[in-house]
Amino acid sequence: MDPRRDELMTVRQVLDELGGVSRRTFYRWRELGYGPVAFKLPNGELRVWRSDFTTWLRQLEAAA
Repeated sequence: MDPRRDELMTVRQVLDELGGVSRRTFYRWRELGYGPVAFKLPNGELRVWRSDFTTWLRQLEAAA
């Protein structure tokens, strides 16, 4: 992915892309180190780069 075209995703956008995963499950995955790479903004909200999300999904797919 072209880094100039990458976008930051909110937790809601990540959950929507995953098709029904709950917010609690997402945060549990983060606690366990299973979720996509995310970082906290100064206001405390999490963001995930779309490229990191895509990489994470591909790794899950490859492991299946």
